[in-house]
Amino acid sequence: MSKLTHLGDDGAARMVDVGGKPATARRAVASGRITMSAQALEAIRAGNAPKGDVLGTARIAGIMAAKRTGDLIPLCHPLGLEAVNIEFAYEADGIRATATASLTGRTGVEMEAMTAVSIALLTIYDMAKAIDKGMVISQVRLIAKSGGKSGDWKADA
Repeated sequence: MSKLTHLGDDGAARMVDVGGKPATARRAVASGRITMSAQALEAIRAGNAPKGDVLGTARIAGIMAAKRTGDLIPLCHPLGLEAVNIEFAYEADGIRATATASLTGRTGVEMEAMTAVSIALLTIYDMAKAIDKGMVISQVRLIAKSGGKSGDWKADA
C-alpha cells in the first residue's frame, strides 16, 4: 500500500506540496441526480417553481461552489479553474446534473467537479422544497478524469 500523501511523518494532516509537479491539462467530470415528485419536476420544467428559475440558479451555484472548493474541503488546494460547465438532463423521476471542471495545473479538479454537482443539486432542493420536501439527492460520483501523474480514468458504466 502506498504512503498516505496527506499525512506527515508525525501523522499530522498536511497539504501536499505540488510545487515540483509539472503543470498539465486536467479535466474532471462528475454527475449526480435528484429524484422528486411529478409535481415538483413539472414546476421546474415549466419554470414556475416558487423561487424562480431553478436550473439557472443551480448552474450558477454549482459554478460558484467549484471555485470555492479549496475553502470548503480541508487540504484541497485553491485552484485557478479555467472552465466549469454544468448541464442538466430531465429524467422520468428527477434531474441529473453533470459538471465538468478543467484547468492547466499541478493538481486535479475531481473535487471541484464533485462539489459543483453537489451544490447544484442542493440548490435544486432548496428552490423546490416548497413543493416536495421528500426529494432525494443520490449517485454523486466521479465519472471521468484526465491529466496528471495517474493519467486518465473512467468509471465503470
